[in-house]
Amino acid sequence: MGKKISLITVTYQSAKTLSATIESVRRQTFSDFEYIVVDGGSTDETIDILKNNSDVVDKWISEPDKGIYDAMNKGIGLAEGELVGFIHADDIFAKSDILDTIDLRSRETDFHLLYGDLEYVKAENPEKVVRYWRSGSFRRQQLQRGWMPPHPTVYVNRKFFHKIGRFNVGYRISADYEWLLRALSNPVVKVEYLPEVMVRMRLGGASNGSLRNVIAKSGEDLKALRSNNVGGLRTLFLKNASKLSQFVRRN
Repeated sequence: MGKKISLITVTYQSAKTLSATIESVRRQTFSDFEYIVVDGGSTDETIDILKNNSDVVDKWISEPDKGIYDAMNKGIGLAEGELVGFIHADDIFAKSDILDTIDLRSRETDFHLLYGDLEYVKAENPEKVVRYWRSGSFRRQQLQRGWMPPHPTVYVNRKFFHKIGRFNVGYRISADYEWLLRALSNPVVKVEYLPEVMVRMRLGGASNGSLRNVIAKSGEDLKALRSNNVGGLRTLFLKNASKLSQFVRRN
């Protein structure tokens, strides 16, 4: 039997792209899911968009938070599904059957964490692919070589969140990386790889929007590696260097 999916979007002043995200959720052919939107108290048209899409948005809140990871933790707290995933306000599903595919895999295997591939696209034209992130299969030793799956493609058994904890809000940019290091380092974690593009992400988010943010993220990444006993500067270098291959056009 499949598992109900809780899908969470966190947003702040993202009315320009939120409608496209919601529409990609609406187009999903899978039906046994709840859609939660956690807004940080936007003053743009976000609330109107949420009210006008009540057919697909099951729960939403709009209130000040302590940053994106605090909002994500709020979403996890509201989730009732057995599987939890995030689709951010700058992202869209690559296809209409992504949740169906996740459901099928959940029927076949009792995973703690599933992930897939991701495409980075131009902010103004999500059909224009700039980078292709092919994740590949999981092997724990790869963490020390800088390997990591793209967080927007990750779906987690909600009980596993209870086991290892939620996002550490002490990280401003890299809490998703730190959480994945924590999760994938767990000796009992069962991981599944879905070898297809699940999400298209617009360039220009918190981690890659400016040189300052890139530098800040590297510092937080290093802290996350060391706090989880995964690696240090060498791992950070390999992690950043691995991104170069994402710009090579896939066959």
